[in-house]
Amino acid sequence: MANDWATFGSDLHLELRGPRLRAGLMDALREAVRSGRLEAGTRLPSSRQLAADLGMARNTVADAYAELVAEGWLTARQGSGTRVARRTAPRPPAPSPPSPPSSSSAAVRGRPAAPVHNLRSGTPDLASFPRADWLKAYRRALTDAPNEAFGYGDPHGRPELRAALAEYLARARGVHARPGRIVVCAGFVHGLTLIGQVLRARGVRDVAVESYGLGLHDELLRSAGLGTPVLAFDERGTRTDELNGLGGCGAVLMTAAHQYPLGGALPPDRRAAVVDWARASGGFVLEDDYDGEFRYDRQPVGALQGLDPERVVYFGTASKSLAPGLRLAWMVLPGDLAEEVAAAKGAVDWSSSAPDQLAFAEFLRSGAYDRHVRAMRLRYRRRRDQLVAAVAAHSPETRVSGIAAGLHAVLTLPPGTEQATLRAAAWRGLDVHGVNRFRRPTVPPTLDGLVVGYATPPDSGWQGALQALCGVLP
Repeated sequence: MANDWATFGSDLHLELRGPRLRAGLMDALREAVRSGRLEAGTRLPSSRQLAADLGMARNTVADAYAELVAEGWLTARQGSGTRVARRTAPRPPAPSPPSPPSSSSAAVRGRPAAPVHNLRSGTPDLASFPRADWLKAYRRALTDAPNEAFGYGDPHGRPELRAALAEYLARARGVHARPGRIVVCAGFVHGLTLIGQVLRARGVRDVAVESYGLGLHDELLRSAGLGTPVLAFDERGTRTDELNGLGGCGAVLMTAAHQYPLGGALPPDRRAAVVDWARASGGFVLEDDYDGEFRYDRQPVGALQGLDPERVVYFGTASKSLAPGLRLAWMVLPGDLAEEVAAAKGAVDWSSSAPDQLAFAEFLRSGAYDRHVRAMRLRYRRRRDQLVAAVAAHSPETRVSGIAAGLHAVLTLPPGTEQATLRAAAWRGLDVHGVNRFRRPTVPPTLDGLVVGYATPPDSGWQGALQALCGVLP
């Protein structure tokens, strides 16, 4: 069994002065863990005690602890102190034949280390998942669940969840939803796959997409046999007027409330224009409302679906508001699509767990979901404000945009500097994506920038992530 801190302090005596104090302390702790002198689970002294023992400033020790927690060497929990992290011993690698000498061996030796700070967009703060409230909802749901809930079930989804979603979406997002038109699915990708199959079976040839977005969504539509013409993008957002010139286009995929990844809301005239196109052409708008609950400096922007429930397919998900691991999402469909999508889903039997659906229904009805969203909105807003302030202090010429809502911000870079900035970020242990990663291949490069997700880093590593990010900005 690992011992609590005892006599190890003398081994950490450092004959260091000035700016190397923190680095020396971190190196000593890493080496002690690596060599086994500090066993997994060993409790370290408080930052105050260790600072007194070593004659350092307390902030120096606290910063070293925080950085080692972020790197995975230590763990810190309230009431349990700071301890050496438990690490799984690596399995010895299988012997491999020697490789021939390579002219790039020096580059391999000099490549960046594994990322320390995750600033990718699209992931919520998983540590804030409301475990206690979810457990309460799960227990109540299982207690009240009818026996048939544990069977194969209806491909539309559990009726309890569809009823709760219809009430919530009408209240919170302005969606006109009836339980019979809701199909529960296992994530947005699952829902888009089903819609692609149904549209292709109806004879649709093309689904238009925005200039910037996830390439995976393009791939899913193309794998269903659909073309993906690209709509132009300007300073006001997606050029919905271009739909009128796309013959054979039967649908358009959009993130109207908060464009991904650039972050703006589609202006009212363009919202009206895309719905008018759908009415006139008989097409559909596929509305991805991936993080519609999180807005900060603006009035709520209602879902596009409210303008015409018969021409707009609304996609929602719990992946950003709760956790992607739940695999809970939903589609609100026009009447003539709902049965076709449910039939396509039933054909492959790819669905979310019935107990999870029941728990989520209880979570919605009890008000716990609203409370959680409000709490996370405040948390994410603080993170966003800290990001904006740090960038303004360290790089005043860097413009931060797309921050009125969502879980990420776009940092605009000088033209031609995106790749160099990404390389510098990798060397500093930052896992972050550039804007051009999300640009459709046929769209000319006109914007350089970083798409910075501020929800994922743990509290102990957030300030370190901000410092590293600011250090790579021009």
